[in-house]
Amino acid sequence: MEFTQILNQYHQFIESSLKDRFFKHSHIEHLIRKYAHVFKIRKLGNSNENRSIHLLSWGEGKTKVLLWSQMHGNEPTGTMAIFDLLNFILQNLDKPEIIALQQNCSLHFIPMVNPDGAERFIRRNANQIDLNRDYLDAITIEASILKKIRDEINPDFGFNLHDQSTLWSVKNSLEPATISFLAPAYNEECSVNKVRERAMLVIADIYSTLSKFIPKNIGLFDETFEPRAFGDNFQKKGTSTLLIEAGGLQNDPEKQNIRKYYFLSILKGLLSISNQTYLNKSVEDYRAISSNAKQLYHIIIERVSVNGVETNMCLNFEENNLNHPNVWVVHDIGNTTGYNGYTKFLNGPFKILEYVEVDKEANFKLLKDNEIILVFKNGKLVDSTLQIN
Repeated sequence: MEFTQILNQYHQFIESSLKDRFFKHSHIEHLIRKYAHVFKIRKLGNSNENRSIHLLSWGEGKTKVLLWSQMHGNEPTGTMAIFDLLNFILQNLDKPEIIALQQNCSLHFIPMVNPDGAERFIRRNANQIDLNRDYLDAITIEASILKKIRDEINPDFGFNLHDQSTLWSVKNSLEPATISFLAPAYNEECSVNKVRERAMLVIADIYSTLSKFIPKNIGLFDETFEPRAFGDNFQKKGTSTLLIEAGGLQNDPEKQNIRKYYFLSILKGLLSISNQTYLNKSVEDYRAISSNAKQLYHIIIERVSVNGVETNMCLNFEENNLNHPNVWVVHDIGNTTGYNGYTKFLNGPFKILEYVEVDKEANFKLLKDNEIILVFKNGKLVDSTLQIN
C-alpha cells in the first residue's frame, strides 16, 4: 500500500469523536455498535465497576492476531489508533491488501481493557492494581479476562498497545521517542527463540516503513524480563508479541498526530504478517533500531541566574489524574549537556529573584533585562510572553 497517500487521506477515516485523550468507556460503547455489520462483537465480561469489555473480530485466515489496548487507563493512543484502523478497514474492504488480510488473518481487537482506569484517567484499575503486573495472579477481573481470551484464541501474534512518558527520547537523536517498540523477553536470559524472533522481524518491517516518516523519533526499549507482565508471558506461551508505545511529539499534547504514526505501525505490522514480508528481515535489523533513553525535559532554560549562580534549569510538566491538578515542577538546576528540551530558552542571560527548590512546584518569575518572560505560581504557568510546547 502507498502509506504516504494513506496518511494524506487520514481525515477520511480518523475516528473524529475521539479528539483528545480523556474519552471514557461510554464513548467506546457507542462506537463499537457501528461495526456490528462487518465485525463480530462479543462481550467478554465486565470490569470491577461493571463496565463492559468487548472483543471485535474480523477475518477468516489461519493466522490469528490479538490486539489489546488501554490496560492502563491513562494510555489511550492505541485505542484511538484501533478505531481509526477499524474505519480504514471498513472503507477499503475492496482493496487487494485488505482482501488478502481478511483471507490470511483472523484479527481480534480489545479496544479498552481497563475502562475503570480510563474513567479516572489513571494507570491502575478500580482496585488500584496495575493490570500489566497481574498476569501471574490474575486477581483482577480485567486481567483474568485478557488472560482467558488469549488462552482461548491462542493467537500467533499479539499487539500490546501502550503509551509512555513524553520524556522518553531516542538515544542517537535526542528527539522525542514518538513511537517505541519491544519484542518482550520470555526469560531472564532474554533468549531469542522462534516465537520472539517473529515479533522482532515484524517490528523491523514496521520500522522500515515508519522510519520514512519520523526517522529520528523511533526507539527500542530495553529488553529486561518482567515476569509479572502480559507481554513477557504471552511471548512465553507462544504468541509472538509486539509492544508498541506512544510517546511525545512537538506541539502534540493530545497525541492527535502521534495516533497517525501509531495507526501506521499497526497497519504495517498486520500487512507484514498477512504477506509474510517480515521474513525478509533479520534480528540484526531489529537490534539496529536506536535505543530509548530519558534525555528530555519539557523546558530547559540556559544561562539563568538562580540561587546565587548562573547555570541552566529544567522543568517538567507532571500530568496527574482528573481529580488532581497538572503542575510544572523544577526537575534540575545545573549542567544540561547531553539533554534536549521540547521548549528551550537560549537567548539569556535570564534571572530569577526567588529562591527555587528542585523537585518542588515551580513558583517564580523568569526575567530578561528586567522584563517578565514567564510566571509560575504554585505549579501553574499563569503568564508567558513566549510559546510553550
